Amino acid sequence: MRLPLALITNVRLLNSGFRIGHRIHNGVTKTSLLSSCNICSRVERKWIKPVGFDTGVKTYNSLTKQKEPLVLAQERIATCSYVRFDILSLEQNISPTVLARMHEEEFKRDMQALRVLPPAVYMRVTDNIPQIVAFVERIIGNGHVYVTSQGNVYFDTQSIGDRYGKLVNLGGIVGELAQIPSIEAPYLATLFGSQLDIHSGGIDLAFPHHENEIAQSEAYHQCEQWGNYFLHSGHLHLKGSVEKMSKSLKNYVTIKDFLESYTANEFRLFCLLTRYRSAIDYSDASMNEARSTLSTISAFCHTAQAYMQGHLQCQPIEEGILWERLSATQSSVRKALADDFDTPKAVNVIMSLIHHGNCQLQPATKNNGPRCPAVFGAMLSYVREIMAEVHDSSGVLNNVVEELVHFRSKVRKFALSVEDQASQNPQTGSEIQKRHPQPDRVPLLKVCDALRNNLAPLGVHIKDRGTNSTWKITRGETRKN
Repeated sequence: MRLPLALITNVRLLNSGFRIGHRIHNGVTKTSLLSSCNICSRVERKWIKPVGFDTGVKTYNSLTKQKEPLVLAQERIATCSYVRFDILSLEQNISPTVLARMHEEEFKRDMQALRVLPPAVYMRVTDNIPQIVAFVERIIGNGHVYVTSQGNVYFDTQSIGDRYGKLVNLGGIVGELAQIPSIEAPYLATLFGSQLDIHSGGIDLAFPHHENEIAQSEAYHQCEQWGNYFLHSGHLHLKGSVEKMSKSLKNYVTIKDFLESYTANEFRLFCLLTRYRSAIDYSDASMNEARSTLSTISAFCHTAQAYMQGHLQCQPIEEGILWERLSATQSSVRKALADDFDTPKAVNVIMSLIHHGNCQLQPATKNNGPRCPAVFGAMLSYVREIMAEVHDSSGVLNNVVEELVHFRSKVRKFALSVEDQASQNPQTGSEIQKRHPQPDRVPLLKVCDALRNNLAPLGVHIKDRGTNSTWKITRGETRKN
């Protein structure tokens, strides 16, 4: 259900879903970016046996509804979502706490490599056992549990009536769910209190995890509404696979391996090209689409910058049309993002603005009309502001390249200067003036050309425009971000 988003100044947001146990894959990262990736809607169930060490054991696969071989990436080293750290610590002679922190730090490095902002607080169950016990005791005191003959404590969903099932339509299965012994992050009470603005996570967490969080938190705080908004992102899965990316299925690409071929910004734009609640097919084709779109944005920014600096001569600019399109684009983008974060529509509108800007920035041999840098300055500022998270490259890198190209332009301009040489006309005998490049400066031109050619494979492309030069950074601009 879509509702107007009304927030206080300081937003309290909780993102759940990370279980640290091995290398993090891209399927986990989408939730951090609040982008897309739902399970594919195909009916058939395919399962490809992973490559690795076959344990000889078969385990029940909830997706294929049958037992499948348990295959490990390394012999005797488990890599499933749930990992027995006590067993691994004995085998590797490392304490469980140290082992967990090692994987946690690897997770943080992966998130940093993808330019995902860190949360204000990382919550660990093992650090909050006293809070969990106090949480359960308070729910018991409020009368929302029942105790089995074995002494186990269960949450009583019937004690809150029809309030259980806010996120999903449960039909008549509430009675069965009463048997689920689940305590969903009760220590959140000490962090967020009785009110949470936004709760995000994968679509698979909507039920029963988030549903139980709502029931338990409202029973604990004795309130009518604990969480105001829930944003559930879909799952990422490989093209042609019905299952989401999952460690247990071994059908994933690690972030480290991913960044060998693509950049963080390309991945971010890849996510923006699909609604955050929808499915994403991960493939080279979809990543190349994101790369091409990002390249178009980057090329426009550098061309517009060159025009504003006077390095590019163009045909007469229809300034009024561009101002109108810029205003319409700003309005359309706001509407798209206000409509449940419709990022694909917002990106399409921005790309349309860039297309019309490029049509106006066609090179001409000479300037046939007044220059209009103001409108391109406004367009450039808006595109950079709205697309900053996917287009912005390192500010230090930009400054270094700018200074390098500026220095090269000065050297090149000096090398291109000519000298007047007097010669005699053989027919008339009169003296004529000829302009010739100075031979002692030719090596400087060769060095400038060599620098331009050497930087191109590194992603820095310099384009000479007369005595001036412009530059742009293409693939690899965020590789080290």
